Amino acid sequence: MDLKTPLYDSHVKANGKIVPFAGYLLPVQYATGIISEHMAVRTNVGIFDVSHMAEFTLVGNDAMATVQKVVTNDCSDMTSGQVKYTCMCYENGNVIDDLLVYKEDDTHILLVLNASNRHKDAEWISKQVVGDTKFEDISDSVGQIALQGPNSLEVLKKLTDETLLPTKYYTFIKNCVVAGKTCLVSRTGYTGEFGYEIYCNSEDTVEIWDALLEAGKDLNIIPCGLGSRDTLRFEAGMPLYGHEMDENTNPYEAGLGFCVKLAKEDFLGKAALEAAKPPKRKCVTLKVTGKGVVREHQDVYVGDEKIGVTASGTFCPFLKAPYATAIIKAEFIEIGAIVEVDVRGRRVEAEIVKGPIYDRPKQ
Repeated sequence: MDLKTPLYDSHVKANGKIVPFAGYLLPVQYATGIISEHMAVRTNVGIFDVSHMAEFTLVGNDAMATVQKVVTNDCSDMTSGQVKYTCMCYENGNVIDDLLVYKEDDTHILLVLNASNRHKDAEWISKQVVGDTKFEDISDSVGQIALQGPNSLEVLKKLTDETLLPTKYYTFIKNCVVAGKTCLVSRTGYTGEFGYEIYCNSEDTVEIWDALLEAGKDLNIIPCGLGSRDTLRFEAGMPLYGHEMDENTNPYEAGLGFCVKLAKEDFLGKAALEAAKPPKRKCVTLKVTGKGVVREHQDVYVGDEKIGVTASGTFCPFLKAPYATAIIKAEFIEIGAIVEVDVRGRRVEAEIVKGPIYDRPKQ
């Protein structure tokens, strides 16, 4: 049976179109529609329920040693209040999941992972703990709200002390009071836009959500669903598990080599990743120049040779054009090269372009 986040009734009341996703019932869009929600985040401000995300804690003197063992990035140089993006791999080097590491201090670590992988990830990490480390899955007790868009600060500062908010990208403040509730607030997001993610006790989620909507009323804030979250992350070049990466893909193939640090101490999958360079295939961005919209799991060709498969594809509302990502053979990767995608038996032309295709203006 699909689960409900603390905000389920709020979504129904707001006429959200509810769909099953990652084991939860969540709004894919509201009456405003995906394009309006997407543009609100790009140009103004929008709010997302992301309470379905998985949250784990690692506590103890060896908490950081456990992190270093299970992730590909080097977290040894993290400072308190810093967030770092990384992957977690099997011994064969393929991706178990991508995640965020939040360091409170060397003995208190928060991991944020994909909801669809929650139980698989929990089982994996719990078996890898080092020495004095206590692992706990706290997902059910945590609500999470993403406030995203250039006017996010204008909304949030009405509910908290602006001077206490995190200012640098990928940093957080743990005990930040928002609408009278103690929260963890981070300068992160899955949209490529300026914004914040607010972690709170599950029982406080509705009150904080309502307060944010009220605080942003004069700015025309709107709630946003899964549909625009996907188009936003896609424009910003942010990968999605099950698309740009999965258990059959290593980080280099997914274009995530930047979060693999082979120079660090041994970690799970290190030997396999050392042997996987250079990758024989890699994720590229495609601008669809032919007629049609390319979706995921469609074959990519050069002439009669199949060179790969698309990972994601959509019409990008801000850019007003269709784009896709595809994992293709490395020898065919060249910016400006033309390929064809098989869209239901019809070849659609596309051009390999440099990603990400959207880069937000500096703020």
